[in-house]
Amino acid sequence: MAVAARGTRGGGSGGINGGLRTFFSYRIFFSAIFTLLFLATLSILFSSHHHHHDDDSLPSSGNAYVQRTFLAVKSDPLTTRLDLIYKQANDHMTLVNAYAAYARKLKLDISKQLRMFDELAKNLTDLPLKPSYKSSFFEPGSPVDEDVLRQFEKEVKDIVKVARLMIVESKESYDNQIKIQKLKDTIFAVNELLIKAKKNGAFASLISAKSVPKSLHCLAMRLVEERVAHPEKYKEEGYKEEFEDPSLYHYAIFSDNVIAVSVVIRSVVKNAEEPWKHVFHVVTDRMNVAAMKVWFRMRPVEGGAFVGIKAVEEYKFLNSSYVPVLRQLENANMQKFYFENQAENATKDSTNMKFRNPKYLSMLNHLRFYLPEMYPKLHKILFLDDDVVVQKDLTGLWKVDLDGKVNGAVETCFGSFHRYAQYLNFSHPLIKERFNPKACAWAFGMNIFDLDAWRREKCTEQYHYWQSLNEERTLWKLGTLPPGLITFYSTTKSLDKSWHVLGLGYNPSISMDEISNAAVIHYNGNMKPWLDIAMNQYKNLWTKYVDNDMEFVQTCNFGL
Repeated sequence: MAVAARGTRGGGSGGINGGLRTFFSYRIFFSAIFTLLFLATLSILFSSHHHHHDDDSLPSSGNAYVQRTFLAVKSDPLTTRLDLIYKQANDHMTLVNAYAAYARKLKLDISKQLRMFDELAKNLTDLPLKPSYKSSFFEPGSPVDEDVLRQFEKEVKDIVKVARLMIVESKESYDNQIKIQKLKDTIFAVNELLIKAKKNGAFASLISAKSVPKSLHCLAMRLVEERVAHPEKYKEEGYKEEFEDPSLYHYAIFSDNVIAVSVVIRSVVKNAEEPWKHVFHVVTDRMNVAAMKVWFRMRPVEGGAFVGIKAVEEYKFLNSSYVPVLRQLENANMQKFYFENQAENATKDSTNMKFRNPKYLSMLNHLRFYLPEMYPKLHKILFLDDDVVVQKDLTGLWKVDLDGKVNGAVETCFGSFHRYAQYLNFSHPLIKERFNPKACAWAFGMNIFDLDAWRREKCTEQYHYWQSLNEERTLWKLGTLPPGLITFYSTTKSLDKSWHVLGLGYNPSISMDEISNAAVIHYNGNMKPWLDIAMNQYKNLWTKYVDNDMEFVQTCNFGL
């Protein structure tokens, strides 16, 4: 127990002594720290004071800027503002120098852009060195003048503004990703404009090509007015046996365009060796039949040729129970397709809008498939479109050996163009099974038909079969050429190309030698010769057959 007591007393005395030693050690340590800090502060102050007395140059290094910033802490607000302006100028000078270096790397040393970068960097460097600014801001002991500072700030901001604009502009030139994206955006925007322009252009072209010109409407009205004013002059003529005489040369022309029909007939007669042997069968619609008859009564055909004019409604067998096209026109869906919101549909669907023209189901267009029934006593007949001009005697066509085939026509294919695949839907199994997609297409517009062979081959029945199948437009779009290619498949005889030259209504590159050697030239396409949009290099070939002595042609101002 005694030992324990001694131990306790001795231990208490040692604990007190250790606590005192610890306390004095901390005091010594903190005193040393404060002494060192005091000495370091004095050293910095003395060295800074000495530097400002000994160096009068513009602070341009990092150390100089740190020293100025340190002093700014205990200076007035103008000095702080000066330091911020100076830092902004230095930052933009660094950026400008970086872009200038990149421009040199891209070998743009002679470019205007590089010269501007170098000039900006020089302006930023030289600005603080101006005597007025150097003496006011960068000499020791000089107070900052607020007016001078405001002027300095203005100049710096002006240079910085120009630098920023240059950098933004240069960024697009040097950043490949920005350049690629900008190019993509431009391509997309131009493509959208192109699509819109194509739609509007196609629609405008359709309107200009298919609308009735004012002059043509005027001519029809003047002719009808003449018929009403002088009915005694225009009584119906009696039957002439020449219209059924198979020994003569017979032509079929189906049109509602008075002046166009006149040009076709005048061009045939003027180039015929024996015009009195030529008979023209003109069929038009009920609205234009009177005008057509008045024209040819007022301006009889020269040379003794015969012209017979009828309305399509006079052929009583052409009714909806027999003719698929007329039956399809009674279909509500077909009527909606053709006649509802045509303008709106056209601008939305520029590819197919031309097929929405009701003329493609016009009976005048489809009369060509009923020639044997319309002219039962004839053996051969030459079909002519109303947009052709005849330049040579055509009687040689009646002497061409068709080898027992029905249709004599000029083929239009070359390379992969104008093949059956371009006109028919070969994804349909019936079309794929029956026809060759590489078969050569031919042209309507000038066709010599052997009506006896037609009757033998039952071509009209073939036409009815396929036209009935195409009510939903799944075999071909619309028009008369696709069903013609089907109807006369393997029964068409190819004629020499000089008989029929096409494309004067859309192709400006046809050789004039080819045109002058052609027996028939065809203005197929939208640029018809009686329209203002006709191509000038071909127009005179048509206008020279216009009867300009006809008083109503002058009155209606055709501008030919």
